Amino acid sequence: MSQQKILGNETNSDLLSQAMGAQHTRTATGPGSNGPGSNGPGSTGPAGSSDRLGEVGSSAVLADRILVATLRCVARWGMAKTTLDDVSREAGCSRATIYRAFPGGKLSVMHAAGERELRRFLDDLSARIDAVTSLHEMLSVALVEGVTAIRTHEALQYLLNHEPGPVLSLVSFDRLEPLLTLGTEFGAPELERFLTPQAARETAEWVVRMIIGHGLEYECHDLTDRAVADRFVATFMLPGLVDDLLPGVAA
Repeated sequence: MSQQKILGNETNSDLLSQAMGAQHTRTATGPGSNGPGSNGPGSTGPAGSSDRLGEVGSSAVLADRILVATLRCVARWGMAKTTLDDVSREAGCSRATIYRAFPGGKLSVMHAAGERELRRFLDDLSARIDAVTSLHEMLSVALVEGVTAIRTHEALQYLLNHEPGPVLSLVSFDRLEPLLTLGTEFGAPELERFLTPQAARETAEWVVRMIIGHGLEYECHDLTDRAVADRFVATFMLPGLVDDLLPGVAA
């Protein structure tokens, strides 16, 4: 299943906004934001940078360049210390151009950068699990890809080590619900290749919880290792799913 089927509709875009929006609100009045101490949207970026979208390429290409630059800045300095001036220098455009691409300023750019990374992950995962031939393989691939994505993402790891609040707030108590729902909407249709619909939804949420837990906690099983993931799935997951397999489907 392509991730566009999941994130490309209003309901699930709203879920993503719920999951990611609040922590950016808390940082929006910090250094480099639109709040006190920041320059307005009309301030200029590096000398020679373009203020017109048409002069630097299509708006989609430019927007992606801005988001990549944002992620690089966050990986160096974190969310609170990253300013739109930093992003404009990294992206090679002016602050005014950033505001045209993302009218909400820093809050909007940070939100869009997070959404971009989630979309990329779901797209990559979708391509991987489309090729699997068994439930065991699908669960193992999902765990390895998910945990690896968390542990190797430079911006995310910087935040976890130096500015954990925005990340941990997403996985605490009721704030976790939108991410669980989004993961379930993505994973359940894929799991229905092997499981009953109800079991597929429950298993999809289970997988999301394990990816988050093992991705953030290094003392757990190292599920970035495919062999470890295979044993984990065989020992702790498949035994509880045998009765929910579709007729004629082997685990």
